[in-house]
Amino acid sequence: MRKLLAAALCLAATATGCGATVESSDDAKSTAVTLTNCGRKVTYDKVPERVVTNDVGITELMFALGLEGRMAGFAMPDDKGDLTGVPWKDGYDKVKWLSKDQLTKENVLDARGDFVFAGWNYGFRDDNGFTPDALKKLGIPSYLLTESCRNGRTKTSRGIMPPLDALYADLTNLGKLFGVQKRAATLIAGFKKQVAAVAAQEPARKPKVFLYDSGQDQPFTSGRWATPDEIISKAGGVNVMHDVDDSWTTVGWESVVERNPDVIVICDYGDVSAEQKKKFLLSYGPLRGVSAVKHKRIFVLDYVDLVESPRNPSAIARLGTYLRSVS
Repeated sequence: MRKLLAAALCLAATATGCGATVESSDDAKSTAVTLTNCGRKVTYDKVPERVVTNDVGITELMFALGLEGRMAGFAMPDDKGDLTGVPWKDGYDKVKWLSKDQLTKENVLDARGDFVFAGWNYGFRDDNGFTPDALKKLGIPSYLLTESCRNGRTKTSRGIMPPLDALYADLTNLGKLFGVQKRAATLIAGFKKQVAAVAAQEPARKPKVFLYDSGQDQPFTSGRWATPDEIISKAGGVNVMHDVDDSWTTVGWESVVERNPDVIVICDYGDVSAEQKKKFLLSYGPLRGVSAVKHKRIFVLDYVDLVESPRNPSAIARLGTYLRSVS
């Protein structure tokens, strides 16, 4: 990525080391493993050998656990940032890039995949027929990213636990399924230590923060269940949309103006650059009285920093440094 992520992330996982050898796959038992995924007990009859993943955060969860040897490929748009500086560059070099679009059943079948790790709106969608149930009919099990779990409040609303808990739950589950529990536990301990170090430097006054993903007529942002909510709070700020009982969702500009954030965090990805997003925010009339716009307090994080991924603790540290500088 354009930011110097590698060093920070290596520090977060010093006990394992970047590119460290994980437990032997021989340690992974061939007996059935039962996990709790999105509130349901799911039993997997065997350890997957040809995993297919969707999107950068999910793919890097596998890489962080040293599981690239268990992967058949991944799908990921090429607008998610420069991958040359990431700690898991070897994973990207070794695992086949199946598609630069959304994952499909055809991708999975062509790769001879025996397991799919994706999520609702992170690959799985009802409107295109690519769902866990559709894969099950093909005899292919799946695992849902916990950040994406549907919660039943509406047909599409997502989020069942605090975002960092979701990250730790997925690392724990994957560690158990693939027999790399020690690696998972070490990663989690390192991440918790890194997050705690940022919390120990919490600013005296917590700035109000708005996460801007995209959208001009209406902004797409993070409610309490998407990863930015906890990235903001652990960094020492307050997500102005914390009361929105959903994960990634659309709100109205009037609610942004009313809540008057001190800082706006831009999610950098897609065809519209972070600089273009910043220019829009600074020139958009209804926002001219908002504190963050008046004082040009706009901070940029990459997409993978802000979705559930092993880069979340590093994002907390970087945002924390910025918030302390403006509080």
